[in-house]
Amino acid sequence: MQTILGANGQIAEELAKELKRNYTNDIRLVSRNPKKVNDSDALFAADLTDRNQAMAAVEDSDIAYFTLGLPMDSEMWEAQFPVIMRNVIEACKTHGTKLVFFDNTYMYPQNGEVLTEDSPFYPVGRKGAVRKQIAEMLLQEMKAGQIEAVICRAPEFYGPGKTQSITNTFIFDAIKKNKTLKVPLSDSTLRSLIWTPDASRATALIGNTPDAYGQTWHLPIDTNRCSYKQLVALVSKVYGRELKYAVIPKFMLRVGAIFNKRIKELQELLPRYAADNLFDVSKFKNRFPEFKITTYQEGIAYIKEEQGS
Repeated sequence: MQTILGANGQIAEELAKELKRNYTNDIRLVSRNPKKVNDSDALFAADLTDRNQAMAAVEDSDIAYFTLGLPMDSEMWEAQFPVIMRNVIEACKTHGTKLVFFDNTYMYPQNGEVLTEDSPFYPVGRKGAVRKQIAEMLLQEMKAGQIEAVICRAPEFYGPGKTQSITNTFIFDAIKKNKTLKVPLSDSTLRSLIWTPDASRATALIGNTPDAYGQTWHLPIDTNRCSYKQLVALVSKVYGRELKYAVIPKFMLRVGAIFNKRIKELQELLPRYAADNLFDVSKFKNRFPEFKITTYQEGIAYIKEEQGS
């Protein structure tokens, strides 16, 4: 059995589809209120902050995928993520289950340097500090040989369905709502964006590749990086109409944070938009050369079709 912990998000849904397509019919979906993705999925309701429920959720699993996300709330992250990670690690150790941790890049430096799997952790802000803490918690267990695990790390998302990211919110959701597109801080810095179905397909592939364990992997992206200016131009081309955008300066975001909690929670993520985000995926591409990476043009065309635009 392969189990997805935190099974209601876009990554988890695409992961469940990919596991069913290519790896197993025996899939368990775990969350507080799980819903089937495939007809054959087994549902397991659990609160992973509870050790006993985490133990039961992982039991009988060959592989467990940690794809759980929490709302953008620093206090909640600090209170829950370390507890959940510890519970999941202990459950996997107890049941002899392999662990695949779907991670993000919040713990990395946000200064324009090339980011590889060996880049040091220099988090900016509270959420970055939490992601560093839980990643290091797992790395220590891996180094000690206490668990068979692998870390799959993804940069900012863009994608279909209920994909949540600044790019989806400011670009694609704005198009759907016929609003002016927005760009945080700069339209000239280079971005690294991952197509969410690619992230899930690659995570399933790594999870089912025995020699991939014991390592960190950067998940695959279209390496023809573009700035937001270039991205909007490409989106305009695909959508067949000129799309206007506005760059939101830092001071406006600071003012907005006074009145809007979500904007306040995003403040610590903003430095990444002031510098190039250069996410290196050469390790994955060298190990899995046949993996088909979705180009920006293909991804944008898919979103356009989904929106009926």
